[in-house]
Order: sequence, then C-alpha cells, then structure tokens
Amino acid sequence: VQLQASGGGLVQTGGSLRLSCVASGGIFRTWIMAWFRQRPGKEREFVARIGWRDFKTYYADSVKGRYTISRDNDKNTVYLQMNSLKPEDTAVYYCAARGSWSAIRPVDYNDWGQGTLVTVSS
Repeated sequence: VQLQASGGGLVQTGGSLRLSCVASGGIFRTWIMAWFRQRPGKEREFVARIGWRDFKTYYADSVKGRYTISRDNDKNTVYLQMNSLKPEDTAVYYCAARGSWSAIRPVDYNDWGQGTLVTVSS
C-alpha cells in the first residue's frame, strides 16, 4: 500500500486549503481512511476519519465545523478540505489507511503517507 499526500502550502489566517491523498496497492474502497497532523513539538494527533461503507465521518473537536473529509473511491483518493485556517493549524498533515473501526490513534492505522506541510501565517 502506498499513500501520496499533496496540497499543503502557505496560507493566511482565515484561508483555505484542500489536501489530497492518492492510494495504491490495495482495495481502497474497503478501507477506513483518516488524516492526522503533527504540529511543531507535538505528538501526531487525529484530525478526521471517514468510513468505507457509509462514508461516515468523525472529527477532532479542534477542527469540527472547519474541516471536511471526503473520498472518491473511483479515484482512490481521500480529501481534506480545510477552511477558516488558524496559525495553530500549522502542521505536517498525514493521511492514513486501513484503520480499525472508530480508530483515532496513530497505532490503529497500518499505512501512512509521507506528509504534507501546511503553514498558516498570522
């Protein structure tokens, strides 16, 4: 399984970015997918998750109402739309695949992308 994340960059406070993660090497449509982030000096933390059957989503409280996770199974891609960005959202964002049901810990996911850096300037 390979995951390729992209879409990071520099944005001003209040701006938006959309991250993408393309998966290969398996049956994407059967995987629970997630986004995590690692802020400077912090541990990797859960951001959002999307189910494989009903596309049910779940978000960390810190991003709820601002971020939207979605997926396109025909393109083997999961997205993270990030709106109303804040300086504290600055982090390396990672996509993760093949998590267990209700998984929000990094250890619960089998596969990881390389990360994409999001920098939000004040």
